[in-house]
This record gives sequence, structure tokens and C-alpha cells, in this order.
Amino acid sequence: MKIVNDIFSFLNELAPVELKMDFDNVGILVGSKNTAVSKCLLALDITDEVIQEAIDTGVQLIVSHHPVIFNAVKSITDDSLVGKKLIKLIKNDISAVCMHTNLDIAEGGVNDALMCALNAEAIGALDASGCGRVGEIKEETELSDFLKICKTALNSNGLRYHDAGLPVKKIAVMGGSGGDCIALAKALGCDTYVTSDIKYNGFLDAKELCINLIDADHYCTENTVIPVLYEKLCAQFADVEFVISEKHSQTARFY
Repeated sequence: MKIVNDIFSFLNELAPVELKMDFDNVGILVGSKNTAVSKCLLALDITDEVIQEAIDTGVQLIVSHHPVIFNAVKSITDDSLVGKKLIKLIKNDISAVCMHTNLDIAEGGVNDALMCALNAEAIGALDASGCGRVGEIKEETELSDFLKICKTALNSNGLRYHDAGLPVKKIAVMGGSGGDCIALAKALGCDTYVTSDIKYNGFLDAKELCINLIDADHYCTENTVIPVLYEKLCAQFADVEFVISEKHSQTARFY
């Protein structure tokens, strides 16, 4: 029988916690490392729905990308959203392993999965930390066609974008919030940048820099890693049942 620490140790080989950014909180965040695991749920976030799904399906461990505990917790009560989640997890003997910016940066992690989903080949990192990728698609494509590829590949219900009038060939990606790297993507010779959480000024910058900019939603740009983790975990642990959450999905909707 495998335990929580067995699964965490394998994930730590894939995305060492030492790679995480200073502000981050990763690793075994809830539960005991010695808890036996026969079934594990994978989800981008540990939401109330995901916790209930874990309870309903008899799961002992949730592996997520976003940390269930991010800032310092001074109390655990049902007066806060985080406290409610932690109480529910502990009451139901469900542990949580969260691999965040270390999984963004690691080879084969979030950003490589995003590149792969867009049928592009990574040729290097976007920023000095390695959190982001630069790559090329096989054939030069009109932006209108690339937008269709993005929407379908990332299962997004809508895209926000700026059309700089450039065909798509060399692209940069950053899963999650990547608005700070628009100028960097341009400086590295990219004609198109795919990320999320772009603010108003980001679109103005893209226009002035003359680079195509696509905001494909935080969830959609990062959830590409969940099937990758699923395949790797299934191959490593034949005696553990791994399932991908059916309850968690893109939250934002477009009218």
C-alpha cells in the first residue's frame, strides 16, 4: 500500500520544491505523510466542490496545482473560506499535496504542457526563473486560425486578444498570470504571447509593441498539466487509482 509521502516524493522528483518562488507554499499542506492512499483525485484547485467530490468518491489524497493554504494561517475556523476547507479535509481524513510554481518552472510541467497543447515545440525559457516558454509552431498560421486552435486545445469558453496583424510562428506562453512578460516576449522575437489575467494596460502595451496577445483564462492555460500528471502517476503507481476531477472547470464565462 502506498502512502501520501510516496506520491509526494515522486512529484518532488518531477518538480522539486526547491524550484518554487519565494512567496509560494508547496508540498504536503494537509494531512499525514504516512496516510495510506488507494485513490487520489487530481484537480487544478482544491475547491469546495472538489473536496465534496473527494469525499463522495472515497479519496484519501488530493493533488492540486494551486495551494489550498497560501498565506499564513493564524486560525482554522469555519469563519473563513480556507478554514472551512481545511476542517472538511481533516474531518474526512483527506490529505492535500500542492505543487505550484515549482510545477510551472519544472521541465515537463505546466508551461511545457501548455506548449504541447498548442502543438508547439519549446526552444527555451521565457524569463530568468524558467517560468514560461518560448517556442515555435510547425507552420506559420494566421492569428484567426490560431485563436481557434487555442480555444479548442485549451477547452476555453472564450478568449480575449489583441491582433497585431502578425502571422503566428514564434510564440511565448506562460500558464496563469503572465502580464508582466509581454515586453520580454516581444524582445525575444515572439509574434504571439499566450497567457492569462491580462489587465487593461497589458493590451495597450501589446498594441504599442506590436505583438499578438491572447488571454486564454488562468484555469485553461494551467489545467493542461493535470492530464500530464495523471499519466505519469498512473504509470508510476499501479496500485493507486488516480482520477481527474469532473467537478472543477473554467469559472469565468463570457456573455
